[in-house]
Amino acid sequence: MKKYFYFWEEVSGYNVRVLNEREVRAGAWIMFLFAIISFLVSCITGNFLSTKIIIIVFLLDFFIRVILNPKFSPTLILGRFFVSNQTPEYVWAPQKRFAWSMWLGLAIFMFIMLVINNIINPITMLACVLCLFLLFFETAFGICLGCKMYNKFHKEKAELCPGWVCEIKQKEEIQKISNIQILILIIFFILLFFIFNLDFLKSKNPIRNNTQNSELQNKGSFGWIKNCMSSCGK
Repeated sequence: MKKYFYFWEEVSGYNVRVLNEREVRAGAWIMFLFAIISFLVSCITGNFLSTKIIIIVFLLDFFIRVILNPKFSPTLILGRFFVSNQTPEYVWAPQKRFAWSMWLGLAIFMFIMLVINNIINPITMLACVLCLFLLFFETAFGICLGCKMYNKFHKEKAELCPGWVCEIKQKEEIQKISNIQILILIIFFILLFFIFNLDFLKSKNPIRNNTQNSELQNKGSFGWIKNCMSSCGK
């Protein structure tokens, strides 16, 4: 049994238990892609069947990762397939297991609330948004927020963190953000605000029919979000 059920890889040259961060991030991206699609479909149509299916997939996948062996996780197998030609980036396994255990708990909560009891309210929606937020941070920035919490609950400090963020070091010049770059960001977001509130953009929507189009116009630029939240109360 121990030959198949374990939670790390033994790699020559490393004295600690490790996982390949590249395939972990690839697996997280696969999850994020299907999760954001199902969430948007549920919000726009008001039918949460796709979200329920994704929750079941999440629950099974994280159960396999945490309880059995990450090597048997379907999303990590797909992730390994896509990054198999890339040089592995090894990270410490225990912090990943801690983070995935949090994911498993969140998946169980969503399974009970949404799949079994069909409860759709702001709490379940917030949990969905939290899932997307955590997945986005890991896929886009390589930041595992659950891993960062590991040190707060364990005396044993994390090692081999993604991007070597566990190591205390001084930022190089290319990593620093200048005042000019901050000013450009501020101007950019101000410009986005005005673009979102342009009347001629709101008045033309070729995708929806006239009734749906007028309803979303009355709700503003983020009408689909308000539509999603209104469906929670139904």
